[in-house]
Amino acid sequence: MPAADIDLDRIDLRILNLLQEDGRIANLKLAEAVALSPTAVLARVQRLTRDGYILGYEARLNPIKLQAGMLVFVEVLLDRTTPNVFEQFKVAVQLRPEIMECHMVAGGFDYLIKTRTADMAAYRAFAGNVLWQLPGVRETRTYAVMEEVKNSSRLHLG
Repeated sequence: MPAADIDLDRIDLRILNLLQEDGRIANLKLAEAVALSPTAVLARVQRLTRDGYILGYEARLNPIKLQAGMLVFVEVLLDRTTPNVFEQFKVAVQLRPEIMECHMVAGGFDYLIKTRTADMAAYRAFAGNVLWQLPGVRETRTYAVMEEVKNSSRLHLG
């Protein structure tokens, strides 16, 4: 059965919320929090993972301590909007670990990129050596973040 056809019950949603809060929560503690046996909770987590509701687990690192404290968003406008140019751009972006996120968007530009660097000098080097060298890039607009007001990857599940 496709994942879209599965109805999540309140326990599934509670499990997902708890895992978003702490991906390293022990199965026993998770079971206690949702009032099920550890075996039943493990089966639900395995099902939620198998059906694609849980994509994986990762540590959230402190970018400031790791010399990546400057957060930058970049609007990218391509010189031509043909399938070939889009594909070349997407392939090139996948190869660049400095690019944390890249989204094709509707509106006045083609892509929105998120990256982190140590400082403005490092961003300038990234722009010249990586960003402006990506296939099809005609124009970019850079937005350096002055203050992170909220940074979360958690989904609101109701």
